[in-house]
Amino acid sequence: MHLPALRKVIVPALAALLLGVVPATAAHSASGTAHSASAVTKVSTTVDVSCTVLTYRQSADWYFPSGPPKGLIWLQHGFSRANDHMTDLAGRYASAGYLVFAPTLRSADMFGCTLQNIGNNKPFLDNVATWFASADNASSQLARSYASAKRQAGRTDLGALPAAFVFSGHSAGAEAAEYVAQRLRAAHPAAFTKLRGLVLLDPVKSFIGNNTDASLSQLATTSLPILTVSAPGYSCNNSGSGTSALQQLLPRPFVGVRLTTGAHTDAEGSSTDDAGTLMCGTPQQKNVSALQTLAVGWAKDAFNGARTADLYPGGTYYASLLAAGTIQTLPGRTS
Repeated sequence: MHLPALRKVIVPALAALLLGVVPATAAHSASGTAHSASAVTKVSTTVDVSCTVLTYRQSADWYFPSGPPKGLIWLQHGFSRANDHMTDLAGRYASAGYLVFAPTLRSADMFGCTLQNIGNNKPFLDNVATWFASADNASSQLARSYASAKRQAGRTDLGALPAAFVFSGHSAGAEAAEYVAQRLRAAHPAAFTKLRGLVLLDPVKSFIGNNTDASLSQLATTSLPILTVSAPGYSCNNSGSGTSALQQLLPRPFVGVRLTTGAHTDAEGSSTDDAGTLMCGTPQQKNVSALQTLAVGWAKDAFNGARTADLYPGGTYYASLLAAGTIQTLPGRTS
């Protein structure tokens, strides 16, 4: 391998490894904790997920809106990160009225049960897909985690999980969301009808395998809304690999925006940490604000089957972001 090509592999990998300085299971107890802020209640508990013949008990954060949830958002962190790093955005989603499920998934595992593909994580992500395929079964892994969270939150007013959901993933978590969405389409079509859209945040392709391309190639044949808020290409997002894939594979005039001065940590916002900012830059408030406004608004539109003009090319708010130089428009494939 030539030196420039080798650098493209080593630098992002080193950045990702250093981002993992904070343990993925930090700040969670086995019994779970709960606290409230701004009419949103966050509960920390666990969720089971199958791995080969084993069952892993993973950390899971749930964010409850003040009233009945309008839908369920699966919010997935990136490679070598944890659900704590998504607290800021999760609170914004929940404040808008959505129930947010934010699990921690492993970035290293001897059996390949990992968020990012470092061997063959497809069987594991197939098991993650069953969370949503069986969500209406009270004895399922996801429903049991939700029931535990409800008890801790004191939300006896709530019934079963919302019937409709949106997937929102950051970095490698975006690739996982793409793969799980496609898995639902292929293997659990009834559950796929409940998926309203994907809101991706600076997506990154795995160095191994073709999970991103294979998933997007199939999802491109559907009408599922798929949009991204991305940063410029650099080491922390593998030169914008996931964003490039969206533009090359989705035959749509608009697939999202690039924050012109963005950082890979923008999706984490105030929830990022020293390891994140050291390797990938410090989020600027203007970029975090734009990302959260667009992500929450696009998720709302996906749930409602609507298109809020302000959040797309031609809209007043969107135009103001363009005029300020905050964003660039990302078109999809034209032929």
